[in-house]
Amino acid sequence: MNISKKARQNAKELFRHSFTNGKLDPVKIGTIARQIATSKPRHHLAMLKEYQRLTRLEVEKHHAIIESASALDARTSEQLGQSLRARYGADLTTEFKVTPELIGGVRVKLGSTVWDGSVRSRLDRLETQLAHS
Repeated sequence: MNISKKARQNAKELFRHSFTNGKLDPVKIGTIARQIATSKPRHHLAMLKEYQRLTRLEVEKHHAIIESASALDARTSEQLGQSLRARYGADLTTEFKVTPELIGGVRVKLGSTVWDGSVRSRLDRLETQLAHS
């Protein structure tokens, strides 16, 4: 998406004003989005899209998606959640998914970072290595 430099700067500035005590404030986000939509400054649609992208990325940084080949027991799920919250903050939310394609192991996605300890990823790496030799 092409966005003007000024629209990107404006979106970043508005994003910086979306926090209260270091956390995204839903009330401020709504107010800012409505203000942009009603006042319609130059390149307002690009600004809104960039603002939305920035807020989405920030929300994703505080939400972990944990995938496993089969359902994890309650104890393992709780331990994994506690370990992630201890490292990335108490406000981290977790979501557990069953993805049989992983074959075994666990894949954790937190924001744009992915830790993949699944059998599927190991097999894919092995296949790539064999194809290149």
